[in-house]
Amino acid sequence: MPEGAVTVTVKVLRYNPETGEEPTWQSFGVPALPTDRVLNLLHYVKWYIDGTLTFRRSCAHGICGSDAMQINGVNRLACKVLVKDLMAGKGKQTTITIAPIKGLPVHKDLLVDMEPFMEAFRAVKPFLITYGNEPTRERIQSVADRERFDDTTKCILCACCTTSCPVFWTEGSYFGPAAIVNAHRFIFDSRDEGAQERLDILNDAEGVWRCRTTFNCTDACPRGIQVTKAIQEVKRALLFRR
Repeated sequence: MPEGAVTVTVKVLRYNPETGEEPTWQSFGVPALPTDRVLNLLHYVKWYIDGTLTFRRSCAHGICGSDAMQINGVNRLACKVLVKDLMAGKGKQTTITIAPIKGLPVHKDLLVDMEPFMEAFRAVKPFLITYGNEPTRERIQSVADRERFDDTTKCILCACCTTSCPVFWTEGSYFGPAAIVNAHRFIFDSRDEGAQERLDILNDAEGVWRCRTTFNCTDACPRGIQVTKAIQEVKRALLFRR
């Protein structure tokens, strides 16, 4: 063990589709420094204890969003959560519980099927829509117009917000916060001409009106996006659109 490290218990919800058994908890003793990230602990388990442990990760710097999981019951990116923020008090054993994000089918262990999430994302047309002839010069946008939707450009599609939503857990057809956030990014873009199309899509029974304003999505977002605020702005756009 490196100097200053302590042994923490990493408790992982394991699931193997090949056995057909229900998910079960498995605990591992892992040496950890306070500055380690939870992702480091998962790497230790996979590399040195049990190579069958399955999870996603890519950049390990909070940009790709691929290592979203429940850490101590809260949706977080494993690469952004530090061990020191999860440590128990002096003299107490630290236990870190890790489970897959909720509301999406589990392939194995912490690996979930992202296709339902991405299907909702694609449904809101998350791209710039314009009509008529192509312009002869760049589409200029003022600083004020850019600031109007700046917050929602930060989404990395990690699904932390959507899979923290109780409505998404129980109503699988609900678009979810992430899809609405990405629709917001283009609805309020002064260069876009497809806002009405997206508002019609989100005015569906499974659209923004499913939101119950619990703020789970805002609390879960690793990028600090005001998700609930964005959803309310889309609701107002629907109510007052001309």
